[in-house]
Amino acid sequence: MSEMGQVETFEREIQKLKRELNAVILAHYYQDSEIQDVADFIGDSLQLSQQAAATSADVIVFAGVHFMAETAKILNPTRTVLLPDLNAGCSLADSCPAQLYKPFRERFQDHVAINYINCSAEVKALSDIICTSSNAEKIVRQVPASTPILFGPDRNLGRYVMKVTGRPLRLWEGTCLVHETFSEQKLLRLKLRHPEAKVLAHPECEERVLRNADYIGSTTGILNYVRKSAASEFIVATEPGIIHQMEKACPDKTFIPAPPENGCACNQCPHMRLNTLEKLYLAMRNFRPEIDLDEDLRVRALRPIQRMLEMS
Repeated sequence: MSEMGQVETFEREIQKLKRELNAVILAHYYQDSEIQDVADFIGDSLQLSQQAAATSADVIVFAGVHFMAETAKILNPTRTVLLPDLNAGCSLADSCPAQLYKPFRERFQDHVAINYINCSAEVKALSDIICTSSNAEKIVRQVPASTPILFGPDRNLGRYVMKVTGRPLRLWEGTCLVHETFSEQKLLRLKLRHPEAKVLAHPECEERVLRNADYIGSTTGILNYVRKSAASEFIVATEPGIIHQMEKACPDKTFIPAPPENGCACNQCPHMRLNTLEKLYLAMRNFRPEIDLDEDLRVRALRPIQRMLEMS
């Protein structure tokens, strides 16, 4: 069978299983285009959290990474949550292990702990409020000026939020391997070749990249900017999976992935790309891998997520 034929077969079987299981497929913008095309909902971390909280499906199939599927299970304890590949982790979440974050949190008990959603359930349980790149600025602005803030695990997002809010934040020094790879020098060369192109960057990028951006925002913010912009050409400094939705929304516009530091495909998230259409089908057929959480941990991790949803 040809590759195209295999894709069509998997798509057909996935749609059949979705009806049989009363399942919903949630996919992040950084997934392969084939997975995005079978998803019921595509979004960034905030949108996917909101969708997971609102779903009436019996089964949630999360085409993303582990912390996202964990969040869906935290919000939906009675529903089955499947992740196509359990090894689909997150370098940013890995940079903030709970056993190291816990003493950091305990040293600053007078601080409000705001943590980016890209963290484990254990770190969420040690947080006061969860945030995403879509709402981090909004949430920080709602904390009284007299209250000191811990912000983690992404230092680049934290620095960006400090810049736009003027609030001092005590940062956890975590990073995303994808957003750390973009090269300012190569970006400037690309801008010389495409002088009319708008540079769009995710706030997880380093300051040297952000200072060259025409727009800084979450994946959804970037997509909305493209839809509204009169520009016809864009350089995209985030994981290039988002470009699939950009091309679908604006087929007459040109999108250029920002180059990484070397010639590798390092601007692609290796964890996101572990999920495939075949693994998605197998997860639904076999009802595994399934996400399971200790109930005490789930309840403690739920509170800061609920605060985020209320504040958003």
